[in-house]
Amino acid sequence: MFDPSYYRQCACREDVTGEDGKPELDGRGRPKRRLVGASCPKLEEKGHGRWYFYFELEPGENGKRRRVRRGGFQTKNDAKTKASEIYREVMKGTDVLSDATVGEDLEAWIKRKKNLARTTTHSYEDHVRLYLKPHLGHIKRRDLKLRHVEAIYDAIERENAERLIHHARIVELTEARDAAHTAWVRAAGKGEERRAARRVYLNTNRALHEGRRGKRKITSANTMHRINATLSSFFTSVIKRGDYTTNWAQMVELPAVTRPKALVWTAERVAEWKRTGEKPSPVMVWTPEQAGEFLDFIASTRLEGMWHGFIFRGPRRGEMCALSDAEVSLSGPVQWFRISAQVVEVAYRLYDEQPKQDSVRTVNLDLRTGALWASYEETRGQEREKWGEAYVDSGRFWVHEDGRALHPDWVSREFNRLVKLSGLPPVRLHDTRHLSASLALLGGADIKVVQERLGHSSRQITSDTYTSVLPQLMTAEAESTSAVVPRSKKAGPQRKQPTRPAVKDEAAETGGDSDSGGPDEGLCPAA
Repeated sequence: MFDPSYYRQCACREDVTGEDGKPELDGRGRPKRRLVGASCPKLEEKGHGRWYFYFELEPGENGKRRRVRRGGFQTKNDAKTKASEIYREVMKGTDVLSDATVGEDLEAWIKRKKNLARTTTHSYEDHVRLYLKPHLGHIKRRDLKLRHVEAIYDAIERENAERLIHHARIVELTEARDAAHTAWVRAAGKGEERRAARRVYLNTNRALHEGRRGKRKITSANTMHRINATLSSFFTSVIKRGDYTTNWAQMVELPAVTRPKALVWTAERVAEWKRTGEKPSPVMVWTPEQAGEFLDFIASTRLEGMWHGFIFRGPRRGEMCALSDAEVSLSGPVQWFRISAQVVEVAYRLYDEQPKQDSVRTVNLDLRTGALWASYEETRGQEREKWGEAYVDSGRFWVHEDGRALHPDWVSREFNRLVKLSGLPPVRLHDTRHLSASLALLGGADIKVVQERLGHSSRQITSDTYTSVLPQLMTAEAESTSAVVPRSKKAGPQRKQPTRPAVKDEAAETGGDSDSGGPDEGLCPAA
């Protein structure tokens, strides 16, 4: 039965006296003092002291007494409101007597998460260490409220504002340094003018180095959503254990996040990129012609077959780097590779992990890509003989010349280097998955086949995420829609109908899949 008791007490103190009426002294020779408590005569005065309450809960183990006590309230009504609130939490199952903090619960939760992927665990640990514990770690479990969670993101936005100012200052210092360097280079002769220009440059360069200290990245809205997802996962787990009753993370309102749309590098966008150096979208996709230019550029290079595999088959970089010799078949009439492992990178350290069940798949190679892979395999055998005992037998299919396994970050950097040297507009290595799906649709492949090749759990993910509408498809759709309406011959000029690339009968010539059930993606073979 809920029957709280209320009382008021203050922090007034009085000297402790002995039986002889003299003040008692402590070890340092100072008079001992004690709280007056409820007997303080000033309690009758309005505003003196604070209100407290307590009420009994059901006895615990072995009949142990369990009493809830809170205090420090300005008025008795405040104490009554708090007592009712705590009793409601008790009825929900909250352990209101626990002194455990949110920080302790977060650490215990991380230790219990044993079945997560390594990258997910690393992300959770970073969120807990950088954001959740600094803001929530000191709060007791029983006192946590929505306002505490909302304060995390308020603090992030304040820090972002400070970091934006810092970033703007760095831009100013960089411009000043570059201008000083230009003035130094243009200064004629070796006289005082040139020496003065050099001193100005050195001073501005030193100021830039000083200004860059402490620079930190802006925490994006997407990152805030991931932090909140981590916190929500924590609440879901501890609510099941009965430690908490409310998932406060689900009540937080965060800035909206819009997924960047994949855009194609049309001629107009390429011209604007050359003029400004800016990408229209973080996710960009080459046209078939641009993909062909890139493949022509990297022709006859050592890893030509790997780049063909990325563009036409669309594996993830961790899947390609984890590919073993036993999972590649190049000798039969149908050439294929099986994705059954992936390499994940955490703080630049590599770990082998099993991919999700939907990502375990067998991917067939088209004729040209299969021939390039077979040629690479012969080259690797020659390299093994050349290196002799120094050759590292990593068991991987794609390796360095000495047999060392490829690091996923190295593969991305090498791809970026080749793209820059080719003069083509920039795309990320991961964007080749968008390109692969788009080429497959342009070639007439069914999206279900593309979904299984890319390793997605549903065709909706493939359709929404990895299929960019190429200009050829947009033009064909526009013409087919217009052709539905009959018009007279005098209706105006007719645009020449676009031609679609051959799909079925020309598969052998264009490098399509050797199996009849796979998507034909031989749309732009390298010359």
